Amino acid sequence: MPKMKTHKGAAKRFRFTGTGKIVQSQGRKGHFRRRKAGRLLQQLDKLKETHTGNHRMVGVALPYGPKHGR
Repeated sequence: MPKMKTHKGAAKRFRFTGTGKIVQSQGRKGHFRRRKAGRLLQQLDKLKETHTGNHRMVGVALPYGPKHGR
């Protein structure tokens, strides 16, 4: 059976923690940064956990990560 391919766009956006959670970086920080508060920009730098409804999609796109609903 051939190897499964990793979706490279998803590999750049999602990470797996050591406990198996899926995390992603937050948006809203690409442009118009001057009108946003500094504290908000600091909060947006943190990783956030991906919604459970997206775990299956991420699991299909990243077949060599932890198993999530496959």
